[in-house]
Amino acid sequence: MYRMTSAMNHATTAPLNTLSGPTVFVVDDDISVRESLELLIGSAGWRPILFDSAQAFLSATPNAGPSCLVLDVNMPGLNGLDLQSLITKSGNRTPIIFVSGFGDVPMTVKALKGGALDFLTKPIDAEALLAAIQSALSQSEALIRDEEELMRLQVCYDALTPREREVMSGVVKGLLNKQVAFELDISEITVKAHRGQVMRKMSARSLPDLVNMAAKLRIDDGREIH
Repeated sequence: MYRMTSAMNHATTAPLNTLSGPTVFVVDDDISVRESLELLIGSAGWRPILFDSAQAFLSATPNAGPSCLVLDVNMPGLNGLDLQSLITKSGNRTPIIFVSGFGDVPMTVKALKGGALDFLTKPIDAEALLAAIQSALSQSEALIRDEEELMRLQVCYDALTPREREVMSGVVKGLLNKQVAFELDISEITVKAHRGQVMRKMSARSLPDLVNMAAKLRIDDGREIH
């Protein structure tokens, strides 16, 4: 009882984005489940943060590091599927693992279609849950790396001049230098110079590398050069 209460107090009073290391959020209205999951998660070396309701989770400050959510389906007030929907609509990409003592096929399908990583039934198999959490945290780490890479690319792209962006747009669409020159009404030599600047500023090692960057930035969507 004391361990659960201590964790709950910490979760609801300390800013979660100040915590370091992988965090596993647990939202379940069953005190015995929260206590057992706290012990299991802690023994695996992760940081458990417990909540007794979906509302309590929503009122907490989001965690900035690798994290996942172990979420009960059947809870009073907002249930697990409702919380999943709210999380998804907010743009939060925290991987979700559902647990339920009353799982059925339609419920499972709805959760998985909503983006849940896994759906486990109670009594929870410890090995299966730990494996699911490990997978979820790996996914969270990959998402964070992707977001950091996208931010870096955006900074590089913002450093391009308007003309360099036009040249880049033509290049990643597969146009030859002379075609880009014709479209922009500039010389081919000027296109080559701008292209070199684009490659340098974007830190692109090759044309395929630049094309991949453009795809991540969603600037290769067929917009016409102007």
